[in-house]
Amino acid sequence: MKEDTELFGICPYVTSQKVLTGKWSLLILYHLSNGPVRFNELQRRLPHLTQATLSKQLKGLEGNGLVVRKEYQQLPPKVEYSLSSIGQRFQVVLDSLETWGHEYMDYMEEQQK
Repeated sequence: MKEDTELFGICPYVTSQKVLTGKWSLLILYHLSNGPVRFNELQRRLPHLTQATLSKQLKGLEGNGLVVRKEYQQLPPKVEYSLSSIGQRFQVVLDSLETWGHEYMDYMEEQQK
């Protein structure tokens, strides 16, 4: 069997997994799905992430083409993050994950009875 690195760009599952690496990628994409968000606002929405971790995750998502970083030339500096066009197409996946997540939580509740 081919190594994962050899399957990147060939196998849709390997490609998706590599592009969405990072523990917080899905939550960041979710928070950006309703429009542009400034870095500090993202940090407030995700208080358990350090500034360094959030920055690293955003750079990774930007590098993979899912997120766009817009820097405004003003004082104080202002930076906004938003989903790119391919990132916006991920919305259907986020919606499906939300539906499945609710179904799984219902399943877990039933298992505890």
